[in-house]
Amino acid sequence: MWPRVDGMRAMELGAPGSMRDELNALVLVGAKRATTGLLGEYAEEDERLETVGERLALLDNEGAAVAVLEITGVEVKAYDEVTWEHAAAEGEGDADLDAWRDVHRRFWSGEGTPVQGDTLVVCLGFRLTDGPSASSAPE
Repeated sequence: MWPRVDGMRAMELGAPGSMRDELNALVLVGAKRATTGLLGEYAEEDERLETVGERLALLDNEGAAVAVLEITGVEVKAYDEVTWEHAAAEGEGDADLDAWRDVHRRFWSGEGTPVQGDTLVVCLGFRLTDGPSASSAPE
């Protein structure tokens, strides 16, 4: 099971360390409004998919909540079907969809889960509802 904070499920972006710090910073300034996870991890962790309107606690490297996110979209699709619109909303500076795929493929392979074109992923959209820049985050 994923951590719970103040009654909410938690979201931990990327790998612990500098990657998580960088991704959280992108969320907190409003640049990152989406993320992608492996569907298989939900089964491994005995977790259900997020739902639109659900609020999640965004955690830092120490497990402390740094913001609250509201889920705005949930889609399950094959890795090769992820759209540029979703990839760009991740806000990580990828030049195009091929670059996004390369970065994510390397990350998941490095974590021990190689992905193929038909690997199912969960594409989440979210908005910042409570955090340093929530008042200026796009709705």
